[in-house]
Amino acid sequence: MAVISSDLVRSGGMPSAAAIAAQLLAGQPLLDESADHLVEVVGVLESYGEVLDAYSNNLIYQAEQQFLNPFPFFKYFDGDLDLAKIWRHLNHDRINFEYAEYCMKAMLWHGTGGLDAYLDSDDFRDRCITIINRKRRRDPLLALLHPLAPSFLPELIRTAATVHALGQFWRVMSDIFLELARAERAGQVSSIAAVVTFIKDGLVAAAPQPITYGVPIAGESFWVLPPEAGLTFLVDVAVPYVEAVFLRGMPFFGTVSFNAQAQQISPDQGRFAYGALYADPLPTMGAGIPPSLLMQDMYRHLPEALHQRYRRDCRGEGDVHVKICSSFQKAMFCVTNAAIDGTMPHPLDTADPGDQQANRAYADAWAARLCVARTDCLQASAPPPLA
Repeated sequence: MAVISSDLVRSGGMPSAAAIAAQLLAGQPLLDESADHLVEVVGVLESYGEVLDAYSNNLIYQAEQQFLNPFPFFKYFDGDLDLAKIWRHLNHDRINFEYAEYCMKAMLWHGTGGLDAYLDSDDFRDRCITIINRKRRRDPLLALLHPLAPSFLPELIRTAATVHALGQFWRVMSDIFLELARAERAGQVSSIAAVVTFIKDGLVAAAPQPITYGVPIAGESFWVLPPEAGLTFLVDVAVPYVEAVFLRGMPFFGTVSFNAQAQQISPDQGRFAYGALYADPLPTMGAGIPPSLLMQDMYRHLPEALHQRYRRDCRGEGDVHVKICSSFQKAMFCVTNAAIDGTMPHPLDTADPGDQQANRAYADAWAARLCVARTDCLQASAPPPLA
């Protein structure tokens, strides 16, 4: 998704912050109910689930098998260096992992939530020292690098921890999205409201799942993210992911030029608005632009029902990547909707005035950020005019 702050590409009206807050407090989905939206969201999440399966496996492989490797030339191969696979890789017949790295770097750079707090802790620093000292005994290159750049290896460990945590997060999300598609085919999910509820229930069920990460060095195991850190799926990884990737994000090189001196890029990271919910769905398919590569990965796994719907449009396959990108943005609003519902301070049907006020403040805070996102995509498409 290219990030463009232009009204020329708006596709519809945009609800006010008050309207969004009212929908959240009423338990109504932000995305309009329509048969097309259901096909789009379920289909694109199914293809995304397939892609996330590959992303998750590779990120966990990188964190566990490429740990403290300063030159991980074969990190995308999951340990399989078959010549045929290398040839396919060179010919771009592969999953593109650049989007996964973009998301990881966004989480690492924006640094919000419990995971980042632990990575800044004294306990994590002490674990880094222990791991580096043990690793240097058997690796002369690291023994040479560490005195020259003492911050380099701790930063690699911090990155590896983020990579592994993101891999664990995407493992859960892949399973939720693929199970959603199966439930829809079985007739158990037949509306956008049911989609949001299904995802919310999956997030809530996985909420207490521990996030841990250990590495073997010279036959001995070392915790990087230990169980006693108390990190869990929803609060410490899922919510920071939404903040870093859906909301804040980062501008992509090679798409649009921004003038930082003119404040087109905020000096306050907390006010960044370049995430998936703000981006214009205009994949350029240029080399190295992460969302464009994600759309290509999803195109390879499109379910037939969604592919047929895209073919019915006037341009057919001509702008299929743009169509996927637009559907993906709608789906991400549904995921965000589910995350908000799942983290609401109190049940929506509470009769306690204090609880209602807390829910109202929570909804208002989200609505203030979402009302300037690409909410024009939430409306159901009007039927074509009669000739």
